[in-house]
Amino acid sequence: MTQRDVVFPPWRQALYERNRYSAAVKSNGFLFVSGQVGSREDGSPEPDLEAQVRLAFDNLNAILKAAGCTFDDVVDVTVFMVNPESVFETAWKVVPEYWGNAPHPTLTAVGVTWLYGFQFEIKVIAKLPQS
Repeated sequence: MTQRDVVFPPWRQALYERNRYSAAVKSNGFLFVSGQVGSREDGSPEPDLEAQVRLAFDNLNAILKAAGCTFDDVVDVTVFMVNPESVFETAWKVVPEYWGNAPHPTLTAVGVTWLYGFQFEIKVIAKLPQS
């Protein structure tokens, strides 16, 4: 098996190692980012939903930056929400702060019953900049 080309934000690598997954993997010109939640530095959930969504995007942006990308390089987004009927409006009012201008990436939104104590998770695929 070939060695994975992994990306970690500098201050959270221990959290990923403890949970046995990579923050992101580079492959064939793309960056595949694991789902990001609004976790504090110790991994615990941010209790306020709006702050949790912002923190999820901040955590995502830290990974994108570590790979030399920005949200403008994102081509596909999947979001997961617990109780989407009650979470969607609050979560989606935060999105424009991070999403940027059109054209926007593709999006799939999924309602789930459990996210390890979180209410919102975002995972993306980004195109790596040409070297």
